[in-house]
Amino acid sequence: MAKLHFKYATMNSGKSLDLIRTVYNYEENGFKVLVIKPEIDTKGGEFVETRVGLSKKTNIILKSNDDVVSVLAGKLDNISSIFIDEAQFLTKQQIDDFYLVSKVIDIPIICYGLRNNFKMEAFEGSQRLLVIADEIEEIKTLCQCGEIARFVGRKYAGEFEYEGPEIIIDGASGYEYEPLCGKCYLEKVKRVNIKTYQKKLR
Repeated sequence: MAKLHFKYATMNSGKSLDLIRTVYNYEENGFKVLVIKPEIDTKGGEFVETRVGLSKKTNIILKSNDDVVSVLAGKLDNISSIFIDEAQFLTKQQIDDFYLVSKVIDIPIICYGLRNNFKMEAFEGSQRLLVIADEIEEIKTLCQCGEIARFVGRKYAGEFEYEGPEIIIDGASGYEYEPLCGKCYLEKVKRVNIKTYQKKLR
């Protein structure tokens, strides 16, 4: 039975690069795949893009109100796998539908995305994936301090912020994202005085 996979990481971890590499491997060996991304991810337009310059054209741009089963109907002949970039932006219902497709049609579906947003909260799509995905894998990247980064800070004009809309696409004017470990997130984003708490707890 095919599985629904969730490969998650923070920003700058090579999620899209891993997707493109895996798709290339499938296609190089004669397998046909579908590449999907949500419409809200406007970066790259119809392409999945990486920071190192590689890109892959998508087959489907999924809108937030799209019914997954209707969108995929008639498109799955000879498809060996489905790849989804930025899966955190999908709705709970869409994730449930992809799970159903993986089981009913027996096609593996590999989702790539963020686990949490810049407020240290789960996205709707990633929250559902963490509950129902058959396989969950962390793609690791480093914080500037050298520890594993599992969170992301959002900067506007070079300053970390903790308020504002959940979704602002990377590269929007004045905005940038930085992968952070837990300690650096608390210090830089939530502005927790670590030394004060160390004194209290010792």
